[in-house]
Amino acid sequence: MKLFIDDANVKEIRRLIDLYPIDGVTTNPTILSKTGRNPIEVLKEIREIIGPEKTIFAQAIPVEAKAIIRDAHAIVKLLSENTIVKIPSIPEGFKAIRMLKEEGIHTCGTVVYTPLQAYLAAKAGADYVAPYVNRIDNMGYDGVQVVQKIQDILTLHNFDTEILAASFKNSNQVLALCEYGIGAATCAPSVIDAFVKNIAIDGAVNDFINDFAKAAGEGKTMYDLI
Repeated sequence: MKLFIDDANVKEIRRLIDLYPIDGVTTNPTILSKTGRNPIEVLKEIREIIGPEKTIFAQAIPVEAKAIIRDAHAIVKLLSENTIVKIPSIPEGFKAIRMLKEEGIHTCGTVVYTPLQAYLAAKAGADYVAPYVNRIDNMGYDGVQVVQKIQDILTLHNFDTEILAASFKNSNQVLALCEYGIGAATCAPSVIDAFVKNIAIDGAVNDFINDFAKAAGEGKTMYDLI
């Protein structure tokens, strides 16, 4: 499963890219607005941080196909290769996805709440579909189960579309989808950190350090002894 950072805070992106095997960064208008900066400058800086080999997602703003396509062209021109244009999974969005597919521009059908939205985006040619796990939960449904149903549909119909699961509230949701073979997940920094945030892990590491100090001396490492 690919792992993306769902944030536009460049400080956090630098930290996470340095520590974890991250595949790229996803953004949306809300995430970009939280930075309080010009969104274009933020996107350009994110691309500089992650380099050309990792993937960045940026969203087209309009809701009419012609204008969506115009935004998509501008986004790809700005961010170059390995750029996915996020497009709302609405009727005009499906039209835009289909037309951009013909041009070779990669897209993600976003704002997905139902399996049929995902089906239509995939059939239109989207490279990814992005269901919102926690938001689906808040509507009274089981977000993880809905995403699993979408995966079943994509597999059954041999679509080349991958799921980009989004909107997580905890790492257990990510784990459930990882076990199911979901193609990708995008998570807030706090959720990614929670993958390994565990008192037992910290305790075991500290025990090893303390025990080695007893044998070799305080502050000593293997480097010091060899």
